[in-house]
Amino acid sequence: MVYEKRVKGELEKTYKNIFTALENNGFYVVFEPNIGKNLAYHKNRWGKDYNTNNLESIKSMVFCNAWYANLVSNADPQMLALCPLHITLVHKEGVTRILFIRPSLVATGSGAEKVALELEQEVIRTIEGGLR
Repeated sequence: MVYEKRVKGELEKTYKNIFTALENNGFYVVFEPNIGKNLAYHKNRWGKDYNTNNLESIKSMVFCNAWYANLVSNADPQMLALCPLHITLVHKEGVTRILFIRPSLVATGSGAEKVALELEQEVIRTIEGGLR
């Protein structure tokens, strides 16, 4: 259900590389939530329940590609629930994990399944290209 790639190194460098790759490959990053910072705001309130996995950083990028959004809407408007897409990066102990929900699995059995698979493959190619 989730594509995962592990990369040794700092989150910020990996984040910047993926951001640039998305932007250079027809995807537009529309929002960049710093989830770790948001969670840290609640550290005192949550006490022992705060960050029990000791994650060091969590950031996401929310992005879209108008062409694929159009294709999805043409194939099955209900699958527009996939739009926009997002990637989450999680850092711990020198390793950044890149996480991406696979649109093709969400769209299984839908009229948009084929385009969702194409979109998924394009996003994964873009992520991996940004890591070279």
